[in-house]
Amino acid sequence: MASDELHYLTLLEAGQKIKAGEISSAELTEAMLARIGKLNGTLHPYVTILAETAKAEAAQADAELARGEARGPMHGVPIAVKDLMAIDGVRTSAGMPILKDRIPDHTATVVDRLRAAGAVILGKLELTEGAYAAHHPDITVPANPWNTDYWPGVSSSGSGVATAGGLCFGSLGTDTGGSIRFPSLACGVVGLKPTWGRVSRYGVYPLSETLDHIGPMTRSVGDAAAMLGALAGVDDKDPTSLSAEVPDYLGGLEEGVRGIRIGIDEQYISRDVDPVVADGLSTALDVLRGEGASIRLVTMPPYDDVIDSWVPICSAEAALGHAETYPARAAEYGPVTGGLLETGVNLSSTDYARATIIRRNFCGQLARLFDEIDLIAAPAMVVPTPRNDDLDELLGAPGALERLIRFTSPFDHSGSPTISLPCGFTGEGLPLGFQLIGRHLEEGLLLRAGHAFERATVWNESHPEI
Repeated sequence: MASDELHYLTLLEAGQKIKAGEISSAELTEAMLARIGKLNGTLHPYVTILAETAKAEAAQADAELARGEARGPMHGVPIAVKDLMAIDGVRTSAGMPILKDRIPDHTATVVDRLRAAGAVILGKLELTEGAYAAHHPDITVPANPWNTDYWPGVSSSGSGVATAGGLCFGSLGTDTGGSIRFPSLACGVVGLKPTWGRVSRYGVYPLSETLDHIGPMTRSVGDAAAMLGALAGVDDKDPTSLSAEVPDYLGGLEEGVRGIRIGIDEQYISRDVDPVVADGLSTALDVLRGEGASIRLVTMPPYDDVIDSWVPICSAEAALGHAETYPARAAEYGPVTGGLLETGVNLSSTDYARATIIRRNFCGQLARLFDEIDLIAAPAMVVPTPRNDDLDELLGAPGALERLIRFTSPFDHSGSPTISLPCGFTGEGLPLGFQLIGRHLEEGLLLRAGHAFERATVWNESHPEI
């Protein structure tokens, strides 16, 4: 296979070709580095390219495989990570010019686990400032590979762009209010936000300690299953990580969704929702119904207050995380992230307590809803992916942030696992997507459902023509 035909392989396909000896990890890594060199100046997903260490890791993978030492489906496959995940001796700036000289002396557990699975780390991917809602004004924003005039999603913008554009075979993102799901939707890839605590947060620069999740962004559901299998599990370095046994996510993919109960709240999924988004979800539900799932009407717990409580919780926890540099160096922050931190600094303990109580009540009500159903289906956003020149108008209106995170933030509050799936295209050729939400630690069911949907559709076979 010619090198210019390799970049849109799935992670699993790439791993199979390496294992079969059809291509070496070194050859595949060289091909990906060449593609990054060709396109990074246009799409800007990489902030740091680790060419020499990637070549060394690829050579090690080839040597191990030659000795019959296979580490699993990711062995020798080039991937990339969001630039708030520490790598010892490598600049990790979290999208923040204020941290441009930060060189950690440790490595995030998620990076260690990817390397333990044999993956090759190509580099670090760009993101919004501090993983909040906007890129710092001094940062070159990653460009949506489907159409550079359109939003790439936030905050894991570089992860979505690199994965969709064939500049890696999978990536890591983080999600605090929607930051895996927004770029997955905008760039047309699969995004998996695991249960809070399922994946260690050690070595990952925080936005909001009790809301942050880490998960894979890939071009297929099977790829996400493979990556989660490598990432998940208890970590002594993260006391909030969960000790539950890690199942064989890949092994369960083919079980399908026959008899699975999927709940929809018609008011929740239609209120103020663009018809294009609503139609995409309706079509996706028809596919899942055709695969044997049962679609049931449910009533979501009251959600307006919990959406409104996201900013108080996130801002207070972010202010704590940035206490060394804010407000002392406030002028070096961009206006959006600076505004969040200012809100957090000035938030009263009563307001934080109120938001926390609202959150806990919502979590309890949502857990009871899952007594009736297995999954919830919802859009990821109320509108399709917007044009970049429409963003100021879209986000500048009162309540705009709360409108943006309506379908994502409730499930960061609850720590529920979610999967974002491509489900078509707009008339302008931009990807459409939707999400499924599950019970805690039931990522396997989400992956099964996602795989059944993917198997019955063609959307994951579509790629930007770049």
